[in-house]
Amino acid sequence: MPSTALQKPLLALLLVAAIAFPVIAANDYYIYVMSLAYIMAIAAVGLNLILGYTGQLNLAHAGFMAIGAYTVGILTVDYGVPYWIAFVIAGFLSAFIGVFAGLLSLRLKGHFFSIFTLCVGFIIYLIIEKWDALTHGTVGIIDIPAPTGIGPLRFDHTWSQYYLVLFFLVASLWLMSRIVHSLLGRAFVAIRNSEDLAETLGISLMRTKVLAFVLSTFYAGMAGALYAGFVRFIGPGMALESHTFDMIAFILVGGIGTLFGPLLGAILLTWLTQSLQFLQDYRMIIFGPLLILLVMYFPQGLIGYYRERQIKRAAASVQDRRLQRAVLGSGQEARTNA
Repeated sequence: MPSTALQKPLLALLLVAAIAFPVIAANDYYIYVMSLAYIMAIAAVGLNLILGYTGQLNLAHAGFMAIGAYTVGILTVDYGVPYWIAFVIAGFLSAFIGVFAGLLSLRLKGHFFSIFTLCVGFIIYLIIEKWDALTHGTVGIIDIPAPTGIGPLRFDHTWSQYYLVLFFLVASLWLMSRIVHSLLGRAFVAIRNSEDLAETLGISLMRTKVLAFVLSTFYAGMAGALYAGFVRFIGPGMALESHTFDMIAFILVGGIGTLFGPLLGAILLTWLTQSLQFLQDYRMIIFGPLLILLVMYFPQGLIGYYRERQIKRAAASVQDRRLQRAVLGSGQEARTNA
């Protein structure tokens, strides 16, 4: 990331650009695509907490996003619960289920953990697909109501829904920034770097990893709740592991273990996907080689690569100043001896 002196002005500029985007685009379709990218970015930010900061690959993340979406769909359509009450329940229900899934899965390490979470995601998919009485089965849930207004604010238009999603995106990034820059965030990074060393430092591995898992699933549930109210139709397919792989791709492209990497990756890949709709059946044939090249030449993602360049440039500048001082010092010493 840029130096601290430039971070706040740059972030303010990006926020202004995001606020002005609907006016600049002046096209409901573009606004829809960007809103969808923001929703997926919220889910990817949550996945990045457990993957990028804690070092655990959770392949059930799309399943927890589906739990949030189906909670909103079932409560609003079948039981007439107001959207915002269903929204709150969705986030906490995903996190609540995440507690039990985390307690079971995080006893395993490495690829065993990933395989276990892949199975958890598949179980979530099967429950959604087969439990017709609750989830409407393969038909899915249609006509999910849009978010209801808050006071004078109304969210019955694409523009207003865009700003609603943008608000939650900014709030999610702010909260994640507070988490990763706290002592808890440093504990997550310590576990990622070395579990043995983290345990030696007095960090409770199980409790800390479960907390990261639960926070991650809360983000997924919140993103799913927003998705249900925005798209207004959901089906069991959204729980498939392919959507988790999409979010992993967002993180890899933008920068794993960086705050804004998932957002950058979500925006770039969502727009790329929409631009290549005519090649939808061959999407992975295109994305596969691109991801391979990215991992080969930009292993830390675009933001990670930029950050690394900044660090190297700063180090080279410091070295040049030291060399210049040494040359000046030797020249002065030579004149003194003369």
